[in-house]
Amino acid sequence: MITLKTVLTLLKNDQNFRDIIDNNQYFSEPTTDTTFDKISYDSRDVTPSTLFFAKGLNFKPDYIRDLEIAYYISEIDYGLSIPAIIVSDVKHAMSMIAMHFYEMPQNALKTLAFTGTKGKTTAAYFAKNILDTYNGGKTAMLSTMNTTLDGKTYFKSQLTTPESLDLFRMMREAVTNGMTHLVMEVSSQAYKTARVYGLTFDVGVFLNISPDHIGPIEHPTFEDYFYCKRQLLKNSRYAVVNSDMAHFDFVKSELTSEHDFYGDASEHPISNSEAFSFSTLGAAFEIQLIGRFNQENAVAAALASIRLGASLADAQIGIAKTTVPGRMEVLTQANGAKVFVDYAHNADSLDKLIGVVSPYQTGKITLIIGTTGNKAESRRQGIGELLEQRPLIDVILTADDPSFEDPADIAREIASFITRPVRIIVDRETAIQTALAETENPSDAVIIAGKGVDAYQIVDGVHMPYDGDRVIAERYL
Repeated sequence: MITLKTVLTLLKNDQNFRDIIDNNQYFSEPTTDTTFDKISYDSRDVTPSTLFFAKGLNFKPDYIRDLEIAYYISEIDYGLSIPAIIVSDVKHAMSMIAMHFYEMPQNALKTLAFTGTKGKTTAAYFAKNILDTYNGGKTAMLSTMNTTLDGKTYFKSQLTTPESLDLFRMMREAVTNGMTHLVMEVSSQAYKTARVYGLTFDVGVFLNISPDHIGPIEHPTFEDYFYCKRQLLKNSRYAVVNSDMAHFDFVKSELTSEHDFYGDASEHPISNSEAFSFSTLGAAFEIQLIGRFNQENAVAAALASIRLGASLADAQIGIAKTTVPGRMEVLTQANGAKVFVDYAHNADSLDKLIGVVSPYQTGKITLIIGTTGNKAESRRQGIGELLEQRPLIDVILTADDPSFEDPADIAREIASFITRPVRIIVDRETAIQTALAETENPSDAVIIAGKGVDAYQIVDGVHMPYDGDRVIAERYL
């Protein structure tokens, strides 16, 4: 619970309070105090003592006009009969009030956050397994794919980083469940939309940066995307940064907290690198996820976890047992051909994925890929230009969360950057079935990129059931 006076104190201290409006009268202080037993931004989930947040470009006052709620917080006076607290930034207000409503759960957890264009989920899984080895399984995790608040039971995540009200509620639940550590992914949108406003992480890790998520509903420019990514380091007590990342010198110049660097240009290079093992930090590591980039993610997770109390031995054990659903999963057909299932969804991650597969599979390689509709439109050109440079790859373009766009149009846009013939098979299951049927021997491979184990396709804004790439691939092995 939280009182109205406490809410106003928080807002004023954050220089985010404008006024209270009640019956067309303006106040700087309430005439009587009120206790809120619920905070919400969902009009379907309120009580008479709810503090409601009117947020979002699509919010309409009719959503709450007839609701019985105590107060609403907004950047706009909607002229309702409900008392209003007017603020300059409703998202900032949400985060500050939520963390106090849920009694500052971050103070009871050691928090580790990952950001980067790619690798966040894999690094989070590495860190969870390392920390679980250290603390006996008391690590909560919020990732793009799955969330666990008790260290054991997982459920599908709706956002890479939850809205602030949901985030602090989940953190409090994790504390109640006896968790001592929290590993989470922090997206650029989390800072763009203030989902983690006011939150300081114990360790923040910056894995890499490349152009992505640039479009009308995400980031207007790469500069904006890069700026939002860097906010994690400004809001972390300790920073771990990949010294081989693009724009590293600039990122390094901005660091104000204690920090550590990894990568070949740092004191923690990866050496003796083989498919399933590598050496760094003065130790040898076994790893199930092949590829140099996965080894880099493991090192980042190890350095961050050691900062939070884990030992080098804990890191070796945690890394060795880590697998990630839908990340570099390998299936084998009866004829010996390999099938790789991975979430690679932009040019950079796809390039690295192909680079991992091609040295081992020297026969025909068929790639199945699409890109999302109504966001990150720049991926289409990036993927098309990459595939133009990979003439030996047989390409099948298909649907991948087309949303309100025609998936065939998206595929044709990707194909416009490729001069050789490519196939368009819009139905993703048919595309997978076709590619697997065409393999002939153990040197052949099919790469299914983009959706991993996601059990849905976003069509016309609706999550439509889809079995997931791995399940479908297994069906046609």
